Amino acid sequence: MTKETSPEGERIAKRIARAGHCSRREAELLIADGRVSVDGKVIASPALNVGPSAKVTIDGQALAEPEPPRIWRYHKPDGLVTSNRDPQGRPTVFEKLPDNMPRVISVGRLDLTSEGLLLLTNDGELARRMELPATGWARRYRVRVHGMPDEAALKALEKGVTVDGVRYGGIQATLERQQGSNAWLSVTIREGKNREIRKVMQHLGLHVARLIRISYGPFQLGDLETGLVEEVPRRIVRDQLGLGSPNEAKHREEPKARRPHKGKPPHKGPRRKPEAAADDIPMDDKPWAAKRGKPAARPTGRLSVRPTGSAGGATGGARGGPAKPKRPGR
Repeated sequence: MTKETSPEGERIAKRIARAGHCSRREAELLIADGRVSVDGKVIASPALNVGPSAKVTIDGQALAEPEPPRIWRYHKPDGLVTSNRDPQGRPTVFEKLPDNMPRVISVGRLDLTSEGLLLLTNDGELARRMELPATGWARRYRVRVHGMPDEAALKALEKGVTVDGVRYGGIQATLERQQGSNAWLSVTIREGKNREIRKVMQHLGLHVARLIRISYGPFQLGDLETGLVEEVPRRIVRDQLGLGSPNEAKHREEPKARRPHKGKPPHKGPRRKPEAAADDIPMDDKPWAAKRGKPAARPTGRLSVRPTGSAGGATGGARGGPAKPKRPGR
């Protein structure tokens, strides 16, 4: 049964996103194009409420039943586009994933030339909520810039900055070391606006030569090798994000890191692992204690996928805690 005004059930666009078919916004476009049917009738409104027994089809194919939410960590190499298709024919992240991966979408994006941690999930609604600035989740990067950073100017970014009419919230940026005409910075943002770090650094007269995401909220890149994907243990997803039930974590074995199925990633040369110094991560975002294998303190909050949910200082991570990787070379 479908209802336009009843509070029962959930909105059709949300149902499609939860099934991992696409994002909620993409689901709304499918509906607008007349490609979605409910109980045999083409629908026109993404606000339509559907009950659990409703039969949903897209392009004549039945929508899969939503699986328990799952999250993967992927070490994105330089040279991949974070989209399903690229009009210019460039290789994409999703082309490089193993064949036995379920259909997934990314939590946010990384630019073509950006590297590091990209979270993937089978739940479009969860992805949308993890992307919202309201979660307050820190996204931490190591950034190599060409130029001589002014530490006072970096400190001033904590109050926010306006660049070309766009207002960016507070940014934590510290100088790690200067190497001739290049410098390594540690940068933490919480909004994730389009090309935010690159635009702000350019505003300061610095050119970003390399950008590596090393954490997204409680999830860390750690020592995951370039091009590999690894599922976050379901107990972490369940316990730390407040999702699912204890039984969901038992029916499937926690997989090991998987290698891409289509050739080698475009990243060339010796693999260089970004540093993820545990002591520098704010406690609300620290997934593990500094000692490998020792859990950190209990979480102070959870990310809720309910419409009224918000993120606190959730903790959690993948597989016993990451070892501290080496700094990138010159």
